[in-house]
Amino acid sequence: MSREHQYRMSVRWTGSLGSGTSAYNAYSRNHEISAPGKPALPGSSDPHFRGDPSRYNPEELLVASLSACHMLWFLHLCSDAGIVVTAYVDNPHGVMVEEADGAGQFRSVTLRPEVTMADPTRHAETGPLHHRAHKLCYIARSVNFPVFCEPTVTEGAA
Repeated sequence: MSREHQYRMSVRWTGSLGSGTSAYNAYSRNHEISAPGKPALPGSSDPHFRGDPSRYNPEELLVASLSACHMLWFLHLCSDAGIVVTAYVDNPHGVMVEEADGAGQFRSVTLRPEVTMADPTRHAETGPLHHRAHKLCYIARSVNFPVFCEPTVTEGAA
């Protein structure tokens, strides 16, 4: 049985500098991303497109969404398998190509999760769990470009 989940967000442009979009250089790309009951996330465009580098841009958020979805599935699968993960950090890398006409698309995203496990004897079991997490990740299943995963596992304390 399939179930439908809905997500409601608000994206509000905060970058009017007095003359709106009267010229390409006349407005800021700043905006706020929010959801009911949650703090606003400061957004802008990529600095290459006149964005504020101190704010998150949509491309970064897409890469982060892929990483977070994979992590949450992986942790779930480890828990189900009785594998104790004590730390997890990912430094994903996305590649986007911009065309001459200004359009563009992502070419790929590579996840690089670094997993610390309490029991190093179970290291071999994590590869299939990363593969399964990728197959289950809602975000990875929704994009039209490859998402690669290059995990590393280390021994750690519980």
